[in-house]
Amino acid sequence: MAFLRKTFLAALLAGMAVFGWAHAQSSDNGSDADVLPDAEALPEAPLEPPMTLLRMAEIIRAIDPEAQPAGNAIQFTIDDIPIVVIADPVADRMRAMVPIRSADGLDASELMRLMQANFDSALDARYAVAQGRLWGVFIHPLSPLEKDQLLSAFVQTINVARTYGQTYSGGATVFGGGDSNGIYRELLKELQELGEEI
Repeated sequence: MAFLRKTFLAALLAGMAVFGWAHAQSSDNGSDADVLPDAEALPEAPLEPPMTLLRMAEIIRAIDPEAQPAGNAIQFTIDDIPIVVIADPVADRMRAMVPIRSADGLDASELMRLMQANFDSALDARYAVAQGRLWGVFIHPLSPLEKDQLLSAFVQTINVARTYGQTYSGGATVFGGGDSNGIYRELLKELQELGEEI
């Protein structure tokens, strides 16, 4: 058990160092005043109205005028990729989903790779299996969701679908404490070795 705790802490600290958290925490006198900005010095963000089904539908229709609403769901396309957004105002949740492929034939190594990507390269989107399919999914509370976050959700969900089988990425950022960077380095090494033979 102690070994697992040490391994977990080492991995967590490595990831934190990538984001600069370890540096920010190591001030000269160790006080929070040196780490955290003064709240009065921070600019106030413009307030957006709470996200609702109607507001979400308006944003989606601006992207795709042919979007098809059906109850609490809206189906639309971006760059020929179908997206389904389902919102539940009572539970205050939403999810954006992109179908990727049938879940039949996903072996243990592929499922492991999907879990690794969920940890470090899929960003806020995730790979998920439901109803016999592999999906790219973004899940978030509905009312606090801002317009730019919603648009980012669509981009990330499309990206995990597009990059499935390749980089398994929701975007350009990768959490440094995970496995994907090593996998990318291994792939690069393999390609470099192939290049030496050509």
